[in-house]
Amino acid sequence: MSARSVGKLCFLKKTVNAVVYQDVLETFLIPTVEEQFGEEDFIFQQDLAPAHAAKLTKDWFTKKQLEVLAWPANSPDLNVIENLWAIVKRKIRDRKPTTLDQLKQNIATAWEAVSAETCDKLVKSMPRRLQAVIQAKGAATKY
Repeated sequence: MSARSVGKLCFLKKTVNAVVYQDVLETFLIPTVEEQFGEEDFIFQQDLAPAHAAKLTKDWFTKKQLEVLAWPANSPDLNVIENLWAIVKRKIRDRKPTTLDQLKQNIATAWEAVSAETCDKLVKSMPRRLQAVIQAKGAATKY
């Protein structure tokens, strides 16, 4: 996701290692970046999950000449995607899917319904969230 839109959603049926993650990036991130940014610069944010921090993945980003935001170990989870997932969860909370396919459809529908305006607000809320974490000395905040 970016301030412009949620981008493409993908569901995975396997454990995500560096190779799987790079395939997801190639299949979903690259087309989304091209669509949303064209030739504009952007910075990609990810946490330090093993597949994200793997040397193979770092090499992939270097080869693609994509800038990745430096992310310290043991830092508070400040990735804006977590707020987006909270919105999606609220949108599907009252639905009662009985199959995996129904659940995926509910998630996809809620994901696609998130407006560009909402994405923009989430991204623009980051400075306020960062300041709250600093003031709380890394402790939990309301954001």
